[in-house]
Amino acid sequence: MSSNQLDKKSEAWSALFSEPMSDLVMRYTASVFFDKRLWKADIAGSLAHADMLAAQGIIGADDLTAIQQGMAQITQEIESGAFEWKLALEDVHLNIEARLTQLAGNAGKRLHTGRSRNDQVATDVRLWLRDEIDLIGGLLSDLQKALVEIADRHVDVILPGFTHLQVAQPVSFGHHMLAYVEMFARDAERFSDIRRRVNRLPLGAAALAGTSYPLDRERVARTLGMEGVCQNSLDAVSDRDFAIEFTAAASLAMIHISRFSEELVLWMSQSFGFIDIADRFCTGSSIMPQKKNPDVPELARGKTGRVVGHLMGLITLMKGQPLAYNKDNQEDKEPLFDTVDTLKDTLRIFAEMVGGITVKAEAMERAALKGYATATDLADYLVKKGLPFRDAHETVAHAVKTAIQEGVDLSELSLDVLKTFNPAIEQDVYAVLTLRGSLEARNVLGGTSPVQVRAQIARHRTRLV
Repeated sequence: MSSNQLDKKSEAWSALFSEPMSDLVMRYTASVFFDKRLWKADIAGSLAHADMLAAQGIIGADDLTAIQQGMAQITQEIESGAFEWKLALEDVHLNIEARLTQLAGNAGKRLHTGRSRNDQVATDVRLWLRDEIDLIGGLLSDLQKALVEIADRHVDVILPGFTHLQVAQPVSFGHHMLAYVEMFARDAERFSDIRRRVNRLPLGAAALAGTSYPLDRERVARTLGMEGVCQNSLDAVSDRDFAIEFTAAASLAMIHISRFSEELVLWMSQSFGFIDIADRFCTGSSIMPQKKNPDVPELARGKTGRVVGHLMGLITLMKGQPLAYNKDNQEDKEPLFDTVDTLKDTLRIFAEMVGGITVKAEAMERAALKGYATATDLADYLVKKGLPFRDAHETVAHAVKTAIQEGVDLSELSLDVLKTFNPAIEQDVYAVLTLRGSLEARNVLGGTSPVQVRAQIARHRTRLV
């Protein structure tokens, strides 16, 4: 096939076809305008394949040199914007191959020996995704560092801890921020684990059954820095578990972002007034001049649904496919690409936004005082006096009921009143009933006492260097 014929390959796949592809079908089946982002991975995979073909004596040294020089020129053309992407050539792979054949002649045609687009595209997506996972790992680290910094500045700030969105117990604001550090640390672990399964080589599986050429697949894997080869040719070309796994992990990371976003939106509202977000991350209203809207957290909350939707789409894409490769799998790229882009953009902006959060400590402490947040501390106090916990729980419930009726906090009830609930209560109970006392009492591994929070901050800083 001449280079001109290859340029027009959509008009007839081979002598088997008696009519050209219709323009409608060409547009419907083409992927070049979204999969061209794979060009670096495609060239890297092709160069590793060519190196192996030469080492195995399947192509000559002159062919290898011509392929390497041609690919160098194509790289320069793409990077400069001079490369012409052609719809008629359908995808990134045929566009690059056609240009290589123009530049390298027969050597360009020999490059495809021992491979199919089926194993080629699977390799390209894995190489591309591996690099994106590495970038995402760095962004997750940046976000964790930003959260550790704001936690360190607010270890002693008292925030009402909630369950059921009701005031439960006082916690350190720093402790609350570190909860998200733990979530994003797990996300980083998941991506690192997924990377090992992404980083396996399908190339050499050819269309579905392997090839009769004496390929050295392990050599290609080593050249590309991959951890091994896919061991079954049918699975190698049709597997998209790695894309689904990645999108599942991305969905979890976005869910963590969304939970954080929900809290930021609530805390910034006038009803809470716990924080302010820097103006550069907010917008105003077109009609209400007093408004300052937390658009970034709100939009991230919405984009979470988008990423989770991509996960559902990929799972549904694969559920009915027989072995081996099917054209359905062209539909894996747009959701995967958009998931990567959305997650990276969100992590990047959140790492910056966290540094622009202003904490309103007085408002947080006032809110903690409203909900009888030290009730459990009074129950613990009575347990230490010998009362069974269930009895102590009931006793404190009566005390809270009285405080509600009198419109005061537990710490504002007189000692005489408190003794009516249990005579073992003494003057030292007031140290227990303060927010600060409650906070400092939780000096257990993983607890919210400032001592423990500072220890966790030190641990995270060591881990994140």
